[in-house]
Amino acid sequence: MAKLRHIAITVPDPEKAAAFYEAALGLKRVGTTDWKGAHGVYLTDGVMNLALLHYRKEEYAGKLGAGHIGVHHFGFIVKDVTSTGEAIASAGGQYWMGEPAEGGGFYEVKYFDPDGIAFDITANGWRGAKA
Repeated sequence: MAKLRHIAITVPDPEKAAAFYEAALGLKRVGTTDWKGAHGVYLTDGVMNLALLHYRKEEYAGKLGAGHIGVHHFGFIVKDVTSTGEAIASAGGQYWMGEPAEGGGFYEVKYFDPDGIAFDITANGWRGAKA
């Protein structure tokens, strides 16, 4: 069974958004990301990982576009990425991008559900997310 453990929100300023959630709700910072597609901050409540992202390129922002502000996608921890991907395809989901990293590194594989909503799966989890 998959476990929901990740929500990604696109924001204009990830640092400003992180400061709000840290001060207002007591979430803890567990990391950052800065790559060609996006930059952002990762927070946790001890169970869920909240990614506050600002996309730099349309190709990585998906169907919502780089200008979208709000919930972007969510993610599940699964036991087997390959068999879960097959089940997603059989149920009508569509592969978007990402591949498992060799050597057990962090990765996500992204899909769209039949309504076009983005989500991702990983066997390795997210920082601060309970396995």
